Amino acid sequence: MSATVGGHVVCFGEMLLRLSPPAGTPLARADALDLHVGGAEANVAMALAGMGHPARMVTALPPNGLGQRAIAALGEAGVDTRAVVRSAGRMGTYFFEYPSGPIPGRVTYDREHSSFAQVRPEDLRFDDALDGAALLHMSGITPALGPNGVALAKAAVDAARRREVPICFDGNYRANLWSAWDGDARLILNDLVSQATILLGNHRDISLLLGEELEGSGPERRRIAAQRAFDAYPNLELIASTARHVETGQVHRLAARVDRRESCSQTDEVRIAPIVDRVGTGDAFATGILCGWLEGVELARMAQLGLKLAAMKHGRPGDVLAVTPEEVEAFDLSGGDVIR
Repeated sequence: MSATVGGHVVCFGEMLLRLSPPAGTPLARADALDLHVGGAEANVAMALAGMGHPARMVTALPPNGLGQRAIAALGEAGVDTRAVVRSAGRMGTYFFEYPSGPIPGRVTYDREHSSFAQVRPEDLRFDDALDGAALLHMSGITPALGPNGVALAKAAVDAARRREVPICFDGNYRANLWSAWDGDARLILNDLVSQATILLGNHRDISLLLGEELEGSGPERRRIAAQRAFDAYPNLELIASTARHVETGQVHRLAARVDRRESCSQTDEVRIAPIVDRVGTGDAFATGILCGWLEGVELARMAQLGLKLAAMKHGRPGDVLAVTPEEVEAFDLSGGDVIR
């Protein structure tokens, strides 16, 4: 077991509003939409705060009511918002249609020309936000937004390196975002991952980064993929991932894995059914891994904590998993009766 890490976690990325019609209603026929505040990095910030770890959000939001709604959600969750800037542009949104029976879920993005996508790197106060920080958490979504997104991601990484703050990079590869412009995803992501201490990604993410086809069927092949990443990136100390098997839209099986250079741990697979909301489950997993890293727990405990939070998120609506350490401790992955 390693020592507990002190300081706050800085989460950097775009916040989005999620709008969803009732389950079973296609967007084209919707006359009402539920609103949830989210965004990959903000989901982690809010969940970390709920788990008792100080979190600070760095982002840009429009100076209107929608931007204020996002700030309010951060504040309600206990996230430090002092590094959130208000900038010209619009609030990024996406529409999520819930899976229904044999019909899969569907995401429709509407995020072009958002405040975040247009903000200048120098307008985001990275150095101030990172002062005294334990970790910078960011993802591959930001550079996928275009040239300015790449500049923002590099500015965040450079600021973290100047202050010797470790970096957690979540692959979060979004093919549709990368295909919208002529960016070289492999080159850009390699540059960012090479600076990271923690990588959240599986064999497919590593295959993309290294330009080779790596297998993920079974613990042995996943270990080989992790070792290839450790060989390629000397700064990496930890890799965490999940393995998901989809039985139906409402029934999934999930396992979690954590690799260090000299050791690894993989959980047993759990069956999750029925699924209330799959969106944000990866961010819940990331939260569990980061809690384990901050608390200095052993690998097996870290993997189990990540799996617990990911499993719990499948049963909660919205993008964010809002739970306390006590709720997580009481949660039984095998299921259980009513808690009275």
